[in-house]
Amino acid sequence: MLDILIVEDNKEIGTLLCDFLKKENYMVSVAENGEKALELFEAYGAKLIILDILLPGMDGFAVCCKIRESANTHILIASAKTEKADKLKGLNLGADDYIEKPYDIDILLAKIRGIFKRKYAIEEIVEDNFKLNTVNRILFVDGKEIGVTEKEFELLKLLIENKNVTLRKEYIFNTIWGSDSDSELQTLTVHIKWLRQKIEKDPKKPTHIITEWGVGYRFE
Repeated sequence: MLDILIVEDNKEIGTLLCDFLKKENYMVSVAENGEKALELFEAYGAKLIILDILLPGMDGFAVCCKIRESANTHILIASAKTEKADKLKGLNLGADDYIEKPYDIDILLAKIRGIFKRKYAIEEIVEDNFKLNTVNRILFVDGKEIGVTEKEFELLKLLIENKNVTLRKEYIFNTIWGSDSDSELQTLTVHIKWLRQKIEKDPKKPTHIITEWGVGYRFE
């Protein structure tokens, strides 16, 4: 499933927004008309649709109406049509939000982060250039899927959930491997090393998984 489907007939705006969102580690696709948008949505689905109204052929209102016949996907209308009647029409057809063009990209990104946090927080954890899908238990770094073991995934998730808090090695080990595990504490050190190789830009100078010598590890 796509994270975000952008429906925008202005190629420059569509490409620029797509680039911004990919840097935020979202999986994004762009459709330049309503028909293509419905085709992509039927094929892949999307968690969020950023929908322009003034499209060639089928307009955004028709796209919104069609999608609402079968899906509860979050629809954010982004349009130069700023009249109250247009906003009410979009919302009455099932759109969840309406933002006017030209919009501030930082405001739009904040809206999108809020949507994903509220609706999909259980499914995804996004930090810097990587994303954890907690349902499928997949790690994405720079938009690419990175293979991780079950223990690596659980370890990274635990550290992120306790962001900026130093966790003692014993606590981490007992939480991930269990106090009755046959493994040794050194196993944790090895897994930390493997994770750094997968998420850090320079594993020898980590900026996310920090060692607190004599205590444990914390995520920043």
